[in-house]
Amino acid sequence: MPNQSLLLTDKSVDKLPLASAGQYFVRDTELAGFSILVGKRTKTFMVQGEFWRDGKRQFSARLKLGECEEITARDARVKAKAALASIAKGVRPGEVASTRSEEVTLREAWERYRDAHMKRKGRNTKTIQGYKDHVERLFTDWLDISLGKLGRAPKMVADRHDEITEQNGPYMANNSMRTLRAIYNHALKSNPVLPARNPTIAIDWNREIRRDTGLGPAEIPGWLAALLKVSNPIRREFHLFSLLSGSRPDALRRVRIEHIDFRQRILHFPTPKGGAKKAFDIPLSRPMMRSIIRTMRVGRALYQEHAEFWLYPANSKDGHLVEYWENREFLPQWGNDLRQTYRTVAQAAGLSEIDIHLLMNHSLPGVNAGYITRERLLNNHLREQQERISNVVIASVEKVSQDIRDDLTVWLGSAKLNFDK
Repeated sequence: MPNQSLLLTDKSVDKLPLASAGQYFVRDTELAGFSILVGKRTKTFMVQGEFWRDGKRQFSARLKLGECEEITARDARVKAKAALASIAKGVRPGEVASTRSEEVTLREAWERYRDAHMKRKGRNTKTIQGYKDHVERLFTDWLDISLGKLGRAPKMVADRHDEITEQNGPYMANNSMRTLRAIYNHALKSNPVLPARNPTIAIDWNREIRRDTGLGPAEIPGWLAALLKVSNPIRREFHLFSLLSGSRPDALRRVRIEHIDFRQRILHFPTPKGGAKKAFDIPLSRPMMRSIIRTMRVGRALYQEHAEFWLYPANSKDGHLVEYWENREFLPQWGNDLRQTYRTVAQAAGLSEIDIHLLMNHSLPGVNAGYITRERLLNNHLREQQERISNVVIASVEKVSQDIRDDLTVWLGSAKLNFDK
């Protein structure tokens, strides 16, 4: 029997004959989308509507309202109107219309991730600021759209990655999308109706090549000669100590005097990369101690008030060194370049992989390495290894020209202390 149209009431529905074969629909002439499906044995009230999301038609949504023996035509019509209203709002049949799970915006998800995850887990301020920059600068026009929209439009995410790559570079594009991926995955835990596949899956990630800017032992003499020409004595000592310790520059510039144990010759980093749970100590070699003493003397002369608290004081808002960048035309390596150099020199000095990891506060490779108690090695074995690295650096002074060698010897040999006593 062909499909029909009819004002659906209990009386009209009751008069409809059962199908002799297959099924047929009778659509209501008053409410579009409301109908009854007549089969061989049953008559079932149905509702059907166009399911739209984000301004695009997704599919035609159909929902069973009940069989005519279980529900009256009037009640079925009421349910049909409610279902059509929900479908019009973008709620998939079967979902709970009152939930806001999919309505969570990127702004809300970011704030939740920042406060409930990053801050609670002790992520350092610089890391949080980096994520904030990605979200509020590179995704500023997405802040008030729903994550559900992003989840259903992975091409939009891939296009933004291409755009950031072109305008801000490949590394920034990759990093910003890692931020978005982390926020989305975190939101998915408490918003299960979000699309399960993270939209960053559509990205063709940019190739990242580790920057190979560290120095080899043979290049250190030339670098020391260039460092000697840095006019600011505190910055000069900062760069030298960066090389001697292999420390991350951001953590090093925040070293406070109270973090230095002069008796035990230990420097404490309370909030390194990874937060307070990654706090660690490093042993100080003799050249490192000499650099600290020189820095403190100069600091007290130039910035008496700030030098009371900071190892690298400066006339800044925070009271410590903020900018440590140099013109690479005059000093080619600084910052993380020197951390790479430290790693290279340590290998050349014959240190084991485990010792290097311990000194640089890297995760230890392998299961057995996890049983090593770092603190037990700090005051003897690791200090000896630190001395070996420092000796390679200081000994390179002998390989520069005589006039520069004399100046370097005056500098690096000043404030000599007898640490054996």
